[in-house]
Amino acid sequence: MAAPGAGVNRYVVAVTGASGMIYARELLAYFNTRPDLELHLVISGAGEQVLALELGVTPEALAPGAVRHRVDDFTSPLASGSFRARAMVVIPCSMGTLGAIARGVGRNLIHRAGEVFLKERRPLILVARETPLSLIHLRNLVRASEAGATIFPACPGFYHRPQDLTDLARQFAGRILDHLGLEHQLTRRWGE
Repeated sequence: MAAPGAGVNRYVVAVTGASGMIYARELLAYFNTRPDLELHLVISGAGEQVLALELGVTPEALAPGAVRHRVDDFTSPLASGSFRARAMVVIPCSMGTLGAIARGVGRNLIHRAGEVFLKERRPLILVARETPLSLIHLRNLVRASEAGATIFPACPGFYHRPQDLTDLARQFAGRILDHLGLEHQLTRRWGE
């Protein structure tokens, strides 16, 4: 990873307690191969629990080069609009986190950082992971989208004929990277 503060080639990834840690793993694996990009990582307590349950790994193993921020640290640079970063991805994004961001109810650093990205009009991608969706969820999704977030439901494609779950997750991570304008070779593109 680049040295902290080295330009504005920084990205924030937040991991919450929704199921779907395989998506976070594949996105973070990409950042692990890009020492020119500065990655800032914040994981909720529930996110750490689900990470251990689904993948059997620790946050340190997932993103060894990332600048880590405690989810309860409101003095973190991520809580301020003066901290420059290109984009933030919440992957997976629980409905509780989505609701808190959509309604401006910052109870932890992930919520606050999401609010900051919205108010500063910086890209915020929310990888929503829930099914079925209640009316409350749907309204919060619309509210977040109207505020400027990009809603990225955790719905992988199958047209590339994935061989396993990792193929599915890589293709999905590649779609996020496309949206961020980052070059990658994670998947075959349609028609190529």
